[in-house]
Amino acid sequence: MTFQQYLLALRGRWTIFVALLGATVIAAFLVTLVMPKTYEAVTSVLVDAKDDQMLNTPLGSPRQQLGYMQTQIDIIQSQRVARRVVEDLKLADNPGIKAAFMKRTGGRGDIVDWVAGGLLADLKVDSSQSSVIMLKYTASDSKFAADIANAFAKAYVATTLNLRVEPTKQAAQWFDEQLKGLRTDLENAQAKLAAFQRDNGIIATDERMDIESTRLNAQSIDSASKLGQAKGRTSPESLPEVLANPMIQGLKAELLRAESKLAEAATRLGPNHPQYQQQAAEVKALRDRVNSEMSKVIGGVQSATASSYAREQALKRDLAEQRKKVEQLRDARSQSGVLIRDVDTAQKAYDAALQRYLVNKVESTARQTNVTILNAAAEPVLPLRPRMSINLAVGLFVGVLLGLAAVFFLELLDRRVRSTTDLEIGIEAPLLGTLLPWHPSSILGGGEPKALPSPT
Repeated sequence: MTFQQYLLALRGRWTIFVALLGATVIAAFLVTLVMPKTYEAVTSVLVDAKDDQMLNTPLGSPRQQLGYMQTQIDIIQSQRVARRVVEDLKLADNPGIKAAFMKRTGGRGDIVDWVAGGLLADLKVDSSQSSVIMLKYTASDSKFAADIANAFAKAYVATTLNLRVEPTKQAAQWFDEQLKGLRTDLENAQAKLAAFQRDNGIIATDERMDIESTRLNAQSIDSASKLGQAKGRTSPESLPEVLANPMIQGLKAELLRAESKLAEAATRLGPNHPQYQQQAAEVKALRDRVNSEMSKVIGGVQSATASSYAREQALKRDLAEQRKKVEQLRDARSQSGVLIRDVDTAQKAYDAALQRYLVNKVESTARQTNVTILNAAAEPVLPLRPRMSINLAVGLFVGVLLGLAAVFFLELLDRRVRSTTDLEIGIEAPLLGTLLPWHPSSILGGGEPKALPSPT
Protein backbone atom coordinates (compact mmCIF):
# COMPACT_ATOMS: atom_id res chain seq x y z
CA MET A 1 0.00 0.00 0.00
CA THR A 2 1.38 3.28 -1.11
CA PHE A 3 1.06 6.51 0.80
CA GLN A 4 -1.45 7.80 -1.81
CA GLN A 5 -3.58 4.68 -1.42
CA TYR A 6 -3.43 5.10 2.40
CA LEU A 7 -4.66 8.69 2.12
CA LEU A 8 -7.56 7.54 -0.09
CA ALA A 9 -8.39 4.83 2.47
CA LEU A 10 -8.24 7.39 5.28
CA ARG A 11 -10.63 9.62 3.33
CA GLY A 12 -12.94 6.73 2.75
CA ARG A 13 -12.95 5.63 6.40
CA TRP A 14 -12.75 9.06 8.05
CA THR A 15 -15.74 8.33 10.24
CA ILE A 16 -13.87 5.49 11.95
CA PHE A 17 -10.81 7.74 12.45
CA VAL A 18 -12.90 10.58 13.92
CA ALA A 19 -14.86 8.15 16.13
CA LEU A 20 -11.68 6.64 17.61
CA LEU A 21 -10.09 10.07 18.05
CA GLY A 22 -13.17 11.47 19.79
CA ALA A 23 -13.55 8.38 21.97
CA THR A 24 -9.92 8.58 23.06
CA VAL A 25 -10.09 12.29 23.89
CA ILE A 26 -13.36 11.81 25.79
CA ALA A 27 -11.85 8.86 27.68
CA ALA A 28 -8.81 10.95 28.62
CA PHE A 29 -11.13 13.74 29.80
CA LEU A 30 -13.23 11.35 31.89
CA VAL A 31 -10.18 9.63 33.35
CA THR A 32 -8.74 13.01 34.30
CA LEU A 33 -11.96 13.89 36.07
CA VAL A 34 -12.10 10.67 38.08
CA MET A 35 -8.37 10.47 38.87
CA PRO A 36 -7.46 11.49 42.46
CA LYS A 37 -5.89 14.93 42.65
CA THR A 38 -2.36 15.34 43.98
CA TYR A 39 -1.14 18.68 45.34
CA GLU A 40 2.47 19.81 45.79
CA ALA A 41 3.50 22.30 48.48
CA VAL A 42 6.95 23.93 48.26
CA THR A 43 9.01 25.45 51.09
CA SER A 44 12.36 27.17 50.52
CA VAL A 45 15.11 27.18 53.16
CA LEU A 46 18.21 29.41 53.11
CA VAL A 47 21.39 27.74 54.38
CA ASP A 48 24.36 29.97 55.12
CA ALA A 49 27.68 28.13 55.41
CA LYS A 50 29.00 30.92 57.67
CA ASP A 51 27.69 30.82 61.24
CA ASP A 52 28.04 34.11 63.14
CA GLN A 53 27.54 32.42 66.51
CA MET A 54 30.50 30.11 66.07
CA LEU A 55 33.87 31.36 67.35
CA ASN A 56 35.70 29.38 64.67
CA THR A 57 34.02 29.46 61.27
CA PRO A 58 36.41 28.33 58.58
CA LEU A 59 35.63 29.34 54.99
CA GLY A 60 35.67 26.18 52.94
CA SER A 61 36.37 25.70 49.26
CA PRO A 62 33.52 25.46 46.71
CA ARG A 63 33.83 21.67 46.79
CA GLN A 64 33.46 21.68 50.56
CA GLN A 65 30.47 24.01 50.32
CA LEU A 66 28.87 21.65 47.79
CA GLY A 67 29.44 18.76 50.16
CA TYR A 68 27.98 20.86 52.97
CA MET A 69 24.78 21.47 50.97
CA GLN A 70 24.48 17.76 50.18
CA THR A 71 24.88 17.02 53.88
CA GLN A 72 22.02 19.41 54.67
CA ILE A 73 19.82 17.63 52.11
CA ASP A 74 20.62 14.29 53.73
CA ILE A 75 19.70 15.73 57.13
CA ILE A 76 16.31 16.88 55.79
CA GLN A 77 15.64 13.41 54.38
CA SER A 78 16.77 11.68 57.57
CA GLN A 79 14.52 9.59 59.80
CA ARG A 80 15.24 11.90 62.72
CA VAL A 81 13.71 14.94 61.01
CA ALA A 82 10.72 12.88 59.82
CA ARG A 83 10.09 11.57 63.35
CA ARG A 84 10.13 15.14 64.65
CA VAL A 85 7.52 16.08 62.04
CA VAL A 86 5.30 13.21 63.19
CA GLU A 87 5.73 14.25 66.82
CA ASP A 88 5.13 17.95 66.16
CA LEU A 89 1.93 17.34 64.17
CA LYS A 90 0.87 14.41 66.41
CA LEU A 91 0.18 12.26 63.37
CA ALA A 92 0.61 9.08 65.36
CA ASP A 93 -2.54 9.98 67.33
CA ASN A 94 -4.70 10.30 64.20
CA PRO A 95 -7.37 7.54 64.24
CA GLY A 96 -7.20 7.03 60.48
CA ILE A 97 -3.42 6.67 60.53
CA LYS A 98 -3.66 4.26 63.47
CA ALA A 99 -6.19 2.15 61.57
CA ALA A 100 -3.99 2.09 58.46
CA PHE A 101 -0.98 1.13 60.59
CA MET A 102 -2.86 -1.77 62.21
CA LYS A 103 -4.18 -2.93 58.83
CA ARG A 104 -0.83 -2.95 57.04
CA THR A 105 1.54 -4.02 59.79
CA GLY A 106 -0.70 -5.81 62.23
CA GLY A 107 0.56 -3.58 65.03
CA ARG A 108 4.19 -4.65 64.67
CA GLY A 109 6.86 -2.00 64.92
CA ASP A 110 6.78 1.66 65.89
CA ILE A 111 3.95 3.69 64.43
CA VAL A 112 6.10 6.85 64.50
CA ASP A 113 8.77 5.23 62.32
CA TRP A 114 6.11 3.84 60.01
CA VAL A 115 4.46 7.23 59.52
CA ALA A 116 7.86 8.92 59.16
CA GLY A 117 8.82 6.50 56.40
CA GLY A 118 5.58 7.28 54.57
CA LEU A 119 6.23 11.00 54.79
CA LEU A 120 9.76 10.61 53.44
CA ALA A 121 8.42 8.67 50.46
CA ASP A 122 6.41 11.70 49.32
CA LEU A 123 9.12 14.26 50.13
CA LYS A 124 11.44 15.61 47.46
CA VAL A 125 14.40 17.88 48.24
CA ASP A 126 16.20 19.86 45.53
CA SER A 127 19.12 22.28 45.61
CA SER A 128 20.65 24.36 42.86
CA GLN A 129 24.04 26.06 42.79
CA SER A 130 22.81 28.59 45.36
CA SER A 131 22.38 28.21 49.13
CA VAL A 132 18.61 27.70 48.89
CA ILE A 133 17.08 24.25 49.42
CA MET A 134 13.60 23.50 48.08
CA LEU A 135 11.37 21.11 50.07
CA LYS A 136 8.51 19.68 48.01
CA TYR A 137 5.79 17.47 49.48
CA THR A 138 2.94 15.88 47.52
CA ALA A 139 -0.37 14.75 49.00
CA SER A 140 -4.01 14.35 48.02
CA ASP A 141 -5.02 17.13 50.43
CA SER A 142 -3.63 20.58 49.66
CA LYS A 143 -3.72 21.77 53.29
CA PHE A 144 -2.03 18.60 54.52
CA ALA A 145 0.71 19.01 51.90
CA ALA A 146 1.38 22.59 53.01
CA ASP A 147 1.40 21.62 56.71
CA ILE A 148 3.82 18.75 56.13
CA ALA A 149 6.18 20.90 54.01
CA ASN A 150 6.29 23.63 56.66
CA ALA A 151 6.67 21.05 59.43
CA PHE A 152 9.67 19.52 57.64
CA ALA A 153 11.29 22.97 57.36
CA LYS A 154 10.74 23.71 61.07
CA ALA A 155 11.92 20.25 62.09
CA TYR A 156 15.04 20.68 59.96
CA VAL A 157 15.85 24.00 61.66
CA ALA A 158 15.32 22.51 65.12
CA THR A 159 17.34 19.40 64.28
CA THR A 160 20.20 21.51 62.94
CA LEU A 161 20.24 23.47 66.21
CA ASN A 162 20.23 20.24 68.23
CA LEU A 163 22.99 18.72 66.13
CA ARG A 164 25.09 21.78 66.80
CA VAL A 165 24.32 22.32 70.49
CA GLU A 166 24.29 18.74 71.79
CA PRO A 167 27.91 17.87 70.78
CA THR A 168 29.20 21.16 72.15
CA LYS A 169 27.37 20.57 75.44
CA GLN A 170 28.88 17.11 75.72
CA ALA A 171 32.31 18.47 74.81
CA ALA A 172 31.95 21.25 77.41
CA GLN A 173 31.04 18.71 80.09
CA TRP A 174 33.96 16.49 79.12
CA PHE A 175 36.41 19.41 79.18
CA ASP A 176 35.00 20.49 82.54
CA GLU A 177 35.79 17.06 83.95
CA GLN A 178 39.24 17.13 82.38
CA LEU A 179 39.91 20.61 83.78
CA LYS A 180 39.40 19.33 87.31
CA GLY A 181 42.11 16.73 86.84
CA LEU A 182 44.42 19.14 85.01
CA ARG A 183 43.93 21.77 87.71
CA THR A 184 44.82 19.19 90.36
CA ASP A 185 47.93 18.15 88.40
CA LEU A 186 49.00 21.79 88.05
CA GLU A 187 48.52 22.49 91.75
CA ASN A 188 50.46 19.34 92.69
CA ALA A 189 53.32 20.25 90.35
CA GLN A 190 53.48 23.78 91.76
CA ALA A 191 53.38 22.46 95.32
CA LYS A 192 56.24 20.02 94.61
CA LEU A 193 58.33 22.80 93.06
CA ALA A 194 57.69 25.18 95.96
CA ALA A 195 58.49 22.52 98.55
CA PHE A 196 61.70 21.54 96.78
CA GLN A 197 62.86 25.17 96.48
CA ARG A 198 62.00 25.82 100.11
CA ASP A 199 63.83 22.72 101.34
CA ASN A 200 66.92 23.51 99.27
CA GLY A 201 66.93 27.26 99.88
CA ILE A 202 66.31 28.16 96.24
CA ILE A 203 64.56 31.49 95.97
CA ALA A 204 65.57 32.47 92.46
CA THR A 205 68.37 31.85 90.06
CA ASP A 206 71.29 33.04 92.20
CA GLU A 207 73.94 34.96 90.27
CA ARG A 208 75.32 36.84 93.26
CA MET A 209 78.60 34.92 93.18
CA ASP A 210 79.59 36.63 89.94
CA ILE A 211 78.68 40.05 91.36
CA GLU A 212 80.68 39.45 94.54
CA SER A 213 83.66 38.17 92.50
CA THR A 214 83.67 41.33 90.38
CA ARG A 215 83.48 43.58 93.40
CA LEU A 216 86.24 41.65 95.17
CA ASN A 217 88.58 41.80 92.16
CA ALA A 218 88.03 45.56 91.75
CA GLN A 219 88.63 46.24 95.45
CA SER A 220 91.69 43.96 95.49
CA ILE A 221 93.26 45.80 92.56
CA ASP A 222 92.55 49.19 94.10
CA SER A 223 93.96 48.15 97.47
CA ALA A 224 97.10 46.67 95.92
CA SER A 225 97.70 49.84 93.91
CA LYS A 226 97.33 52.07 96.94
CA LEU A 227 99.42 49.80 99.13
CA GLY A 228 102.26 49.77 96.56
CA GLN A 229 102.25 53.55 96.33
CA ALA A 230 102.18 53.91 100.09
CA LYS A 231 105.14 51.56 100.49
CA GLY A 232 107.28 53.55 98.06
CA ARG A 233 106.90 51.45 95.00
CA THR A 234 105.79 54.64 93.32
CA SER A 235 106.56 58.32 93.98
CA PRO A 236 104.50 59.70 96.94
CA GLU A 237 103.96 62.91 95.03
CA SER A 238 102.04 60.98 92.34
CA LEU A 239 99.52 59.65 94.82
CA PRO A 240 96.00 60.88 94.02
CA GLU A 241 95.49 61.85 97.66
CA VAL A 242 98.66 64.02 97.59
CA LEU A 243 97.74 65.64 94.30
CA ALA A 244 94.24 66.36 95.57
CA ASN A 245 95.44 67.92 98.88
CA PRO A 246 95.19 71.77 98.62
CA MET A 247 97.57 72.44 101.54
CA ILE A 248 100.36 70.38 100.03
CA GLN A 249 99.88 72.00 96.66
CA GLY A 250 99.99 75.48 98.31
CA LEU A 251 103.17 74.62 100.22
CA LYS A 252 104.74 73.35 97.01
CA ALA A 253 103.93 76.64 95.30
CA GLU A 254 105.54 78.61 98.14
CA LEU A 255 108.51 76.23 98.03
CA LEU A 256 109.01 76.90 94.34
CA ARG A 257 108.96 80.67 94.90
CA ALA A 258 111.40 80.38 97.84
CA GLU A 259 113.78 78.23 95.80
CA SER A 260 113.63 80.76 92.99
CA LYS A 261 114.59 83.56 95.40
CA LEU A 262 117.36 81.39 96.86
CA ALA A 263 118.85 80.79 93.42
CA GLU A 264 118.74 84.52 92.72
CA ALA A 265 120.44 85.33 96.07
CA ALA A 266 123.15 82.78 95.40
CA THR A 267 123.94 84.44 92.12
CA ARG A 268 123.82 87.96 93.46
CA LEU A 269 125.07 87.73 97.12
CA GLY A 270 126.89 84.43 97.55
CA PRO A 271 126.41 81.64 100.07
CA ASN A 272 127.90 83.47 103.01
CA HIS A 273 125.65 86.45 102.84
CA PRO A 274 123.09 86.69 105.70
CA GLN A 275 120.16 87.16 103.27
CA TYR A 276 121.18 84.06 101.38
CA GLN A 277 121.35 82.02 104.56
CA GLN A 278 117.99 83.39 105.70
CA GLN A 279 116.45 82.43 102.35
CA ALA A 280 118.01 78.95 102.55
CA ALA A 281 116.55 78.47 106.04
CA GLU A 282 113.10 79.46 104.71
CA VAL A 283 113.35 76.95 101.82
CA LYS A 284 114.35 74.20 104.24
CA ALA A 285 111.43 75.00 106.54
CA LEU A 286 108.96 74.87 103.61
CA ARG A 287 110.41 71.60 102.38
CA ASP A 288 110.06 70.10 105.86
CA ARG A 289 106.40 71.20 106.01
CA VAL A 290 105.70 69.65 102.60
CA ASN A 291 107.31 66.37 103.66
CA SER A 292 105.41 66.46 106.94
CA GLU A 293 102.07 66.97 105.21
CA MET A 294 102.88 64.27 102.67
CA SER A 295 103.79 61.91 105.51
CA LYS A 296 100.40 62.54 107.08
CA VAL A 297 98.61 61.84 103.80
CA ILE A 298 100.67 58.69 103.19
CA GLY A 299 99.86 57.52 106.69
CA GLY A 300 96.17 57.96 105.99
CA VAL A 301 96.55 56.06 102.73
CA GLN A 302 98.36 53.23 104.49
CA SER A 303 95.64 53.05 107.12
CA ALA A 304 92.92 52.97 104.45
CA THR A 305 94.88 50.40 102.50
CA ALA A 306 95.21 48.19 105.55
CA SER A 307 91.47 48.48 106.14
CA SER A 308 90.78 47.65 102.50
CA TYR A 309 93.12 44.67 102.72
CA ALA A 310 91.30 43.41 105.78
CA ARG A 311 88.01 43.88 103.97
CA GLU A 312 89.46 42.08 100.96
CA GLN A 313 90.39 39.09 103.09
CA ALA A 314 86.90 39.04 104.58
CA LEU A 315 85.34 39.18 101.11
CA LYS A 316 87.56 36.33 99.98
CA ARG A 317 86.36 34.21 102.88
CA ASP A 318 82.74 35.18 102.15
CA LEU A 319 83.24 34.45 98.47
CA ALA A 320 84.65 31.02 99.19
CA GLU A 321 81.65 30.24 101.36
CA GLN A 322 79.30 31.66 98.74
CA ARG A 323 81.00 29.58 96.04
CA LYS A 324 80.45 26.42 98.07
CA LYS A 325 76.84 27.35 98.63
CA VAL A 326 76.28 28.10 94.94
CA GLU A 327 77.87 24.82 93.93
CA GLN A 328 75.48 23.05 96.28
CA LEU A 329 72.54 24.98 94.90
CA ARG A 330 73.56 24.31 91.32
CA ASP A 331 72.72 20.65 91.65
CA ALA A 332 69.50 21.54 93.39
CA ARG A 333 68.58 23.92 90.55
CA SER A 334 69.13 21.21 87.95
CA GLN A 335 66.66 19.04 89.82
CA SER A 336 64.25 21.92 90.22
CA GLY A 337 64.42 22.51 86.46
CA VAL A 338 62.64 19.20 85.94
CA LEU A 339 59.92 20.29 88.34
CA ILE A 340 59.68 23.67 86.59
CA ARG A 341 59.19 21.94 83.22
CA ASP A 342 56.50 19.77 84.79
CA VAL A 343 54.76 22.92 86.02
CA ASP A 344 55.01 24.53 82.55
CA THR A 345 53.64 21.41 80.87
CA ALA A 346 50.75 21.21 83.31
CA GLN A 347 50.06 24.93 82.85
CA LYS A 348 50.00 24.66 79.04
CA ALA A 349 47.71 21.63 79.15
CA TYR A 350 45.38 23.41 81.56
CA ASP A 351 45.31 26.59 79.44
CA ALA A 352 44.59 24.65 76.23
CA ALA A 353 41.78 22.67 77.87
CA LEU A 354 40.37 25.85 79.41
CA GLN A 355 40.29 27.58 76.02
CA ARG A 356 38.51 24.64 74.39
CA TYR A 357 36.08 24.50 77.32
CA LEU A 358 35.21 28.18 76.97
CA VAL A 359 34.68 27.85 73.19
CA ASN A 360 32.34 24.87 73.60
CA LYS A 361 30.60 26.52 76.54
CA VAL A 362 29.81 29.60 74.46
CA GLU A 363 28.71 27.63 71.39
CA SER A 364 26.51 25.32 73.49
CA THR A 365 24.34 28.30 74.46
CA ALA A 366 23.39 29.12 70.86
CA ARG A 367 19.71 29.83 70.31
CA GLN A 368 19.63 30.01 66.51
CA THR A 369 21.32 28.38 63.56
CA ASN A 370 22.54 29.42 60.15
CA VAL A 371 19.33 28.01 58.61
CA THR A 372 16.37 30.28 57.86
CA ILE A 373 12.98 29.51 56.34
CA LEU A 374 12.98 31.74 53.28
CA ASN A 375 9.44 31.07 52.00
CA ALA A 376 6.86 29.07 53.90
CA ALA A 377 4.62 26.74 51.91
CA ALA A 378 1.17 28.07 51.02
CA GLU A 379 -1.84 25.85 50.37
CA PRO A 380 -1.69 25.06 46.62
CA VAL A 381 -4.73 25.94 44.57
CA LEU A 382 -4.06 23.90 41.42
CA PRO A 383 -3.24 20.21 41.64
CA LEU A 384 0.07 18.86 40.47
CA ARG A 385 -1.59 15.76 39.03
CA PRO A 386 -3.65 15.13 36.98
CA ARG A 387 -3.23 18.00 34.54
CA MET A 388 -6.16 18.32 32.13
CA SER A 389 -4.18 19.96 29.32
CA ILE A 390 -1.44 17.35 29.36
CA ASN A 391 -3.88 14.45 29.56
CA LEU A 392 -6.00 15.82 26.71
CA ALA A 393 -2.88 16.32 24.59
CA VAL A 394 -1.83 12.74 25.29
CA GLY A 395 -5.36 11.53 24.54
CA LEU A 396 -5.38 13.44 21.26
CA PHE A 397 -2.02 11.98 20.28
CA VAL A 398 -3.08 8.44 21.20
CA GLY A 399 -6.43 8.91 19.41
CA VAL A 400 -4.66 9.97 16.22
CA LEU A 401 -2.40 6.95 16.39
CA LEU A 402 -5.31 4.57 17.06
CA GLY A 403 -7.38 6.08 14.22
CA LEU A 404 -4.52 5.80 11.75
CA ALA A 405 -3.77 2.26 12.82
CA ALA A 406 -7.46 1.23 12.62
CA VAL A 407 -7.81 2.64 9.12
CA PHE A 408 -4.65 0.85 8.03
CA PHE A 409 -5.64 -2.58 9.38
CA LEU A 410 -9.26 -2.32 8.18
CA GLU A 411 -8.03 -1.47 4.72
CA LEU A 412 -5.80 -4.53 4.75
CA LEU A 413 -8.66 -6.77 5.85
CA ASP A 414 -11.34 -5.23 3.55
CA ARG A 415 -9.57 -3.98 0.45
CA ARG A 416 -11.60 -1.73 -1.82
CA VAL A 417 -11.01 -0.16 -5.19
CA ARG A 418 -10.58 3.54 -4.68
CA SER A 419 -8.60 4.57 -7.80
CA THR A 420 -7.54 3.39 -11.23
CA THR A 421 -4.23 2.46 -9.74
CA ASP A 422 -5.97 -0.16 -7.56
CA LEU A 423 -7.50 -1.74 -10.74
CA GLU A 424 -4.23 -1.74 -12.57
CA ILE A 425 -2.48 -3.39 -9.65
CA GLY A 426 -5.26 -5.83 -8.74
CA ILE A 427 -6.39 -6.91 -12.33
CA GLU A 428 -3.99 -7.71 -15.11
CA ALA A 429 -6.11 -6.14 -17.87
CA PRO A 430 -6.02 -2.92 -19.89
CA LEU A 431 -8.11 0.02 -18.74
CA LEU A 432 -11.01 0.77 -21.13
CA GLY A 433 -12.48 3.84 -19.44
CA THR A 434 -13.33 5.66 -16.29
CA LEU A 435 -16.88 6.22 -15.00
CA LEU A 436 -17.56 9.66 -13.70
CA PRO A 437 -19.71 10.27 -10.63
CA TRP A 438 -23.48 9.87 -11.28
CA HIS A 439 -25.47 13.17 -11.08
CA PRO A 440 -29.24 12.51 -11.62
CA SER A 441 -30.05 16.21 -11.20
CA SER A 442 -28.26 17.04 -14.39
CA ILE A 443 -30.55 14.62 -16.36
CA LEU A 444 -33.75 15.86 -14.72
CA GLY A 445 -32.84 19.40 -15.58
CA GLY A 446 -32.66 18.57 -19.28
CA GLY A 447 -28.98 18.42 -19.52
CA GLU A 448 -27.21 16.07 -21.83
CA PRO A 449 -25.30 13.20 -20.26
CA LYS A 450 -21.59 13.56 -20.46
CA ALA A 451 -19.85 11.26 -22.86
CA LEU A 452 -17.27 8.84 -21.72
CA PRO A 453 -13.76 9.43 -22.80
CA SER A 454 -12.44 7.24 -25.55
CA PRO A 455 -10.47 4.26 -24.39
CA THR A 456 -6.78 4.48 -24.61
